[in-house]
Formats: sequence, structure tokens, C-alpha cells
Amino acid sequence: MNSFTHPLSDVQSSHIGEGTRIRQFCVVMPGAKIGAECDIGSNVVIENDVVVGDRVTIQCGVQLWDGVRISDDVFIGPNVTFTNNLLPRSREHPREILKTVVRQGAVIGANATILPGLTIGRHALIGAGAVVTRDVPAHAIVKGNPGRITGYTHETALASHSEVVEFIGEPMKGVSFVQLTAVSDLRGDLLAVDLARQVPFPVQRVFHVMNVPSHHIRGEHAHKQCHQLLVCLQGSITIGADNGTERKEWVLDRPDIGIHLHPMVWGIQYRYTNNAVLAVFASHAYDPQDYIRDYEEFTQSI
Repeated sequence: MNSFTHPLSDVQSSHIGEGTRIRQFCVVMPGAKIGAECDIGSNVVIENDVVVGDRVTIQCGVQLWDGVRISDDVFIGPNVTFTNNLLPRSREHPREILKTVVRQGAVIGANATILPGLTIGRHALIGAGAVVTRDVPAHAIVKGNPGRITGYTHETALASHSEVVEFIGEPMKGVSFVQLTAVSDLRGDLLAVDLARQVPFPVQRVFHVMNVPSHHIRGEHAHKQCHQLLVCLQGSITIGADNGTERKEWVLDRPDIGIHLHPMVWGIQYRYTNNAVLAVFASHAYDPQDYIRDYEEFTQSI
């Protein structure tokens, strides 16, 4: 399958993959590398230090400046703006070009703006018009200005704990539910955690997470050896888990149910209500070497 370049385009690169189609009024610099079976709309500019993977769709009016790396199967909507310099100045000053990476399968909606030096995670979804100012985790949905995580792609239906109680056990590989003891009367509420009988691992550390703005996300890592039991003492928190082959989410909104995240499960916590307090029971003392904080590294390790 041969590539096609419209005669009204200026394509100077010889690194164009088989089956790639480049529409009219495009400019592709000599150093650019474009993979196979890509579809590039009209009025697209691609500079020298740009790499585009296979089966990428780039809609009309997009500019890919030096330092941009687009992985396979990415969709970039019309007039998406990529930037590569935090302090743009005229050419009489030296420029610091920052690398922007868009991972496999990500979708970037029309008119979104991507600030320089960021990574857009695999299968992330950037909403139309969003202004992305921070790295985007894999599968995250980002909307607004500044962009905020509003959900995750491919997530299952959220379960309230009235439903969770009915199937305590193994909702997915690497995640289990733990029933704790809560007692309520006119004097107030009491939560009892029997560490030896209710927590399925020896506890060496307990910490609490609170005062998290609702648009922020916590977690975004996996542990090599550490087990964690997550208990929402107050308010409501959404817990997401990814074992590399399956991804699910649940709402923690009552303190008598905990979610046990086993080692080598990618966990995130977000959608904190204003009063939310999360207690975390950990099987190991804090060890930065036990963390896997890069999702790509996580998927390669399992």
C-alpha cells in the first residue's frame, strides 16, 4: 500500500510510512518521521524533531513542533495546539525545547492546548478545548481550563457500598473487599478495626489522606510488595484499580467496607468530597523503592 502526498503540500521528509496519506497545504520538514497508515489532514505543519507512530490521525490545522512524540493509534482533533517552550522568545535568545509525549491510543479533542514537556498517558481522553497543564495518567478523562480529571475511560459502572456488601470477595484479580465493624447509636458512630482478624496482612504503617481538592488525584502508582487496605472514614472517594488486564472503579462512602489493593495493582483515588478522610493500612514501612510510579513501567512489569 503506497503512501499519498497531495501535490499542493510541501513534504520534504523521506521518512513517510507505507499507506500514509497527507492532504493539501501541509508542510513536513526534512527531519520529521511519520509512520505507516497515518491520515494527516490539510494545513498541518510538522517540524524536524517530530516522530509520529503508526495509524495516527491528525486532523486539519494541527502543528507539531520540535520535540513532539506521537505514539501509535493516537487521534488528534482539529486545531489542537502543541507547545514546546515555557518561555517563548524571539530567535535571538536560546530556546529550551521540551519534549511532549502522547502515548498509544490517546485521543485529543478539537482545539485542546497541550503545554510543553508533558506526557499524555495511554488511552487518555482530552476533551475539546481543554488546556492541559500537567501530565495526564493513562485512561484519564481531562476537561476544562485548566484541565482536570473528571473520570477514566473504560471504567465499569460505579458501585455503591450497599451493592459491594453483597459480593465481598474477589471483584477482580488483585483487589478484594474487607468487612469491618461499625456501630452506631445515639451517642455517635464507632469504627473498630481488628488488625489481627479483619486485615488480611500484618500492618506496619497507617496514614490518613484528607483535605484533597475534588479535582485532584491521589495514588497513581503500584507497589512491588506492599499491600494496602483503603477505608473511607468520612465522606466519599472513588477508588480505581488496574491489574494490567482489567480496570474497575468503586465508590467508598461508608467506613465499614475497605478495599484491599494487592501488590502490583495500579491504584488511584479521586473525586474526594470536601469532608473526605481516607485511612490507609499498609503492610510495609515507607520505602520509595517499592513504588512503581510510571504506568508504562507498570504494564511492562506484570
